Amino acid sequence: MVQDLHSHTYYSFCGKDAPETVAEAAIAGGIQLLGFTDHNHGIGFQRIEMLQMPPENFAGRDYGRCLRRYFDHINLIKEKYADKINILRGIEICTIGGGNLFLPDNCDISYYDYCIIEHLDAKESVTGGDLFTYAKKLRCYSGVAHTDLFAHARNLGIDPLDYFKRMADENIFWEMNVSYDSIHGYRQHPYVLDFFSDPAKQDIVRRSGVKVSVGFDGHRIEDYLPQRVASYCQSLTEFGIPMPFEDDFN
Repeated sequence: MVQDLHSHTYYSFCGKDAPETVAEAAIAGGIQLLGFTDHNHGIGFQRIEMLQMPPENFAGRDYGRCLRRYFDHINLIKEKYADKINILRGIEICTIGGGNLFLPDNCDISYYDYCIIEHLDAKESVTGGDLFTYAKKLRCYSGVAHTDLFAHARNLGIDPLDYFKRMADENIFWEMNVSYDSIHGYRQHPYVLDFFSDPAKQDIVRRSGVKVSVGFDGHRIEDYLPQRVASYCQSLTEFGIPMPFEDDFN
């Protein structure tokens, strides 16, 4: 399956394009499964001036309704293009940066198809590096983005195979972020390059049973490289490593 489970629209303050535009680019590029994952703070605040308000003045006003409106909008896109592509309603959860960037504790995202938790391994991450407790709190099918989980497991003093087995047991997937675009300065993630070039790491992940996704993390349609996404998906298939949602759409 050719899947891209990490994409952004104008709902993210760093994004530019309408959801329809993103969907049509994915269709033209041969993507079979597309997940929209705008940043929680972009969805929840809608306007940059709201994001920048003092946290003590926020008190969660309208955030939950904004999350629902976004979900409903993506659901309309899902229905509109149902005969051309499978679309999922996801959300990217910020865990660094402080203040209004974090998902408020009282917000429900359990009705989303999935979420991706970013920067789990950062020292300042609100998760404290504890993926499993944080994922349970979210009550949403979860993946991990922007994180070298081999290094993270070892920093925690845990054998990577045991860590990935626990992820599999708790139904948490790992994202391979394959972005190569202007927003990210055409930098590639070292953990992704390392994983795809290291058969020993591939074997550990395969034996663990954890699922691995591919996401371009696109922010500009003019930068989108669907063939790059397809190539990485094909590699996972050749490695015998399952991807999320495969059983639902194959």
